[in-house]
Amino acid sequence: MDHISDSAVRAARDLRVVFSRLRRRIREIAQNADLTPSQESALTLVGKHGAATASALAAAEGVRPQSMATTLAALDQHGLIRRAPDPDDGRRQLVTLTDAGRARVEGNKQVREEWLARAFQDRFTDEERQTVLEALRLMERLSQP
Repeated sequence: MDHISDSAVRAARDLRVVFSRLRRRIREIAQNADLTPSQESALTLVGKHGAATASALAAAEGVRPQSMATTLAALDQHGLIRRAPDPDDGRRQLVTLTDAGRARVEGNKQVREEWLARAFQDRFTDEERQTVLEALRLMERLSQP
């Protein structure tokens, strides 16, 4: 195995820490007190997946199916999701967002995007924002296979 430079190790560590903190902060921005963080996360996941089974959502979220079932039951009580029989397999149910659930996901997304844009506007100079954009273009390589 090739030697990994100290700067590569430091960049990897610092990037992971900063992204973790930023992700946590962004999640906090739009969270409403009536849902737990796991319920907010599951709601967002349903929005991303469209119609999905509870087991597929559990796998995507990295939780046990029983935990996802409990989370989905709470979202159902809030009127944010609906369950309908899977047309391909009537034994399974597909979970989708209700209009209220979709509005909540979209509202949260908009609040988060507005907060982040405002934070960039208020906390960075134009030159610093350009530096961030350049760094993001470079970091795009990390997402490539």
